[in-house]
Amino acid sequence: MNLILFGPPGAGKGTQSALLIERLGMRQISTGDLFRAAIKNQTKLGQEAKGYLDAGKLVPDSITIGLVEEVLLDLNGKSFILDGFPRNVTQAEALEQLLKALKLKVDKSVFLEVPMSMLLGRLTGRRVCKNCGTTYHIESKPTHKEGVCDVCGGPVIQRPDDKEDVIRTRLETYENSTRPLKDYYKAKGPYVEIDGTGTSEQVFERITRAIQVKA
Repeated sequence: MNLILFGPPGAGKGTQSALLIERLGMRQISTGDLFRAAIKNQTKLGQEAKGYLDAGKLVPDSITIGLVEEVLLDLNGKSFILDGFPRNVTQAEALEQLLKALKLKVDKSVFLEVPMSMLLGRLTGRRVCKNCGTTYHIESKPTHKEGVCDVCGGPVIQRPDDKEDVIRTRLETYENSTRPLKDYYKAKGPYVEIDGTGTSEQVFERITRAIQVKA
């Protein structure tokens, strides 16, 4: 079962991907994680991506698709979930060609719908470990000790792209670029829209019910 999981920033794509990986044994392909790894390793693509991410802008398609292709080539037959990619119709079309060339397919596209009024609070409260990447939230999932990661003891920070002015830019960019994907995948099918509000377990149950698998 190969999935595309998409929706606005703060919709919970990362959380649901983690649950799908843990319980269904899928391989997550998150462009955000790919970018952060490339930035941490100071690769050429990582340095190029950093400037765009810090400004709350989308990374150019050529960089994004190149990173995704590298991961798809290394799947070794494992099911995958594309988390937050593609972000626009141009990327979706490029992905379709890439999957066809690799003789892979997406079984279902899952859209997480969350009201815009809830997204800003979710994102501005998000914190992340600088070392291991574990994600927290100052209200719903705080660290046991302020500023210290529960997992590895590393520093927990607010990413530059989670500050309010940058988030507003991200949401505006999303509205202009990503919303049209709904129409694209509705036409392509199979497509399902999931209510992304409530607890992570409630949302996960909706997803597994929609894709007809048991967790």
